[in-house]
Amino acid sequence: MFYYIDCISFLLLIRAIIGPSNADRAVAIDTIGVNMMAITALVAIHLVTDKLNDVVLLIGILLYIGTIAVAKFIEKGVVIDRNNH
Repeated sequence: MFYYIDCISFLLLIRAIIGPSNADRAVAIDTIGVNMMAITALVAIHLVTDKLNDVVLLIGILLYIGTIAVAKFIEKGVVIDRNNH
C-alpha cells in the first residue's frame, strides 16, 4: 500500500520541479504534504499507536500556512508586505 503513495509522491515531485506554472507547483507540493499526512496516519494504524496523531496535525497546520504563503506570493509577488509609512 505504501508503494502506491510513494509512486504518486514521486510523480508529484516531478510536477513540482518542472510544472508549467507556479500554481501547478503549489498544488503538487500541497498534495505531497497530504500524502505525507496519509503515510504518517497509515504508519500509526500499522503500529497500533496514537502517538503519531500530533505529527499528522502538525503536518496539516504547516501545510495550511505554507499554502496561504504560496497563494499570497503567486497573487502579489511578495509574502510579507512592508509598507514604509
